[in-house]
Amino acid sequence: MKRCYLVRGAQTVITMDDARRELHGADVLIRDGRIEAVGAQLYDDNAQIIDARGCVVTPGLVNTHHHLYQTLTRAVPGAQDALLFGWLQRLYPIWARFTPEHMRVSALTGLAELALSGCTTTSDHLYLFPNGSTLDDTIHAAGEIGVRLHATRGAMSIGESAGGLPPDRLVEREEAILADTIRVIDRFHDASEGAMVRVAAAPCSPFSVSRELMRDAALLARDKGVMMHTHLAENDEDIAYSLEKFGCRPGQYAESLGWVGPDVWHAHCVKLDVSEIELFAKTGTGVAHCPCSNCRLGSGIAPVRKMRDAGVSVGLGVDGSASNDAGNLMAEARMAMLLQRVAFGADKMSAREALEIATRGGAQVLGRTDIGQIAVGKRADLAIWDVSDIESAGSWDPAALLLAGPTSVRDLFVEGNHIVKNGWLATVDLPLVLEDQRRLARSLAEQG
Repeated sequence: MKRCYLVRGAQTVITMDDARRELHGADVLIRDGRIEAVGAQLYDDNAQIIDARGCVVTPGLVNTHHHLYQTLTRAVPGAQDALLFGWLQRLYPIWARFTPEHMRVSALTGLAELALSGCTTTSDHLYLFPNGSTLDDTIHAAGEIGVRLHATRGAMSIGESAGGLPPDRLVEREEAILADTIRVIDRFHDASEGAMVRVAAAPCSPFSVSRELMRDAALLARDKGVMMHTHLAENDEDIAYSLEKFGCRPGQYAESLGWVGPDVWHAHCVKLDVSEIELFAKTGTGVAHCPCSNCRLGSGIAPVRKMRDAGVSVGLGVDGSASNDAGNLMAEARMAMLLQRVAFGADKMSAREALEIATRGGAQVLGRTDIGQIAVGKRADLAIWDVSDIESAGSWDPAALLLAGPTSVRDLFVEGNHIVKNGWLATVDLPLVLEDQRRLARSLAEQG
């Protein structure tokens, strides 16, 4: 049940509102899942007090790209040092052994990790459904943890025998893909303000589905009024595949099939050229930037500075834990900032801009105007960061969290619900979840 809370006396509240205000010694009053007031010396007889002295309060972070099932395949030998296509070929046979239990437990683990890193809203791109697994498994896990989920119904339809990358046992018939996409949209998608679950259509990538499925998924999504998501232009192999198979670059291919617009966001986009950046800016197409995964797979540095300067909507994604090995969105934001400095200069991305990408930027990419900022009337998604401990000791600017600050929250509110309390996840028995996680991972590893 939603309650009334008064977050009192924060050292700094970074609002990310339209004026980008930073309020010192400020309070935030939340009631019935919404932010009711922001300011100094607020009072409410019915509110439970959350002492925020020595803390920085930010909007909840927004993760725009993840593969939650991959938390069971971190640091897999044979995939640790591979490029994207070789990495996939090593992992596909392992993922083919997953069951609904693997999907649920891996999702619980990944969602818990996100919550502890300040994330209140996440997208998840699930594109393989072995042994009776469904998108429902992940959606139910998000309900247990208590975070907002944009569940994307992914798919692969071109297996090795047809010239694709995935093994045949992991692909589906395209008619079945479209039918199940309709099922999960009708069952779970909530278009209303404050929605805890939304669904998107999400064929995995141009190298694992047909041109016809990409086109039909776009038509279906627009008929149903949901968003669309896929991987695009991730590395040089991706570009080479597009040029060989389609005779054009990935951005042109996407445009030809209706995969641009404000209802579309693409993951990675490391190798977009100037014309593709201009296309995305002109059409309002969003990008999920995944810096740690791009580093881990040697894909390159996405031109985020050029994208933002051109007007492209950019959010952050941790990507899967098989290519990141972590799911900490605060660490992801820091990496995004550092890589743009490496690529373009130390003055080209500030800590505050990277935090904006991780909050308001992600909300914009996911088509949400109700989250991503601390402002009256917005949903009560708040992260409270303790800056009195060793990570921030000596910092002259504690609000510059990505320079010197914690990467784990003290408290987290989602839709006004207090789901992380004093650094502990309050919604599930996390030690029990991790026991299941270790058991399942050990069994997978023993099978090789």
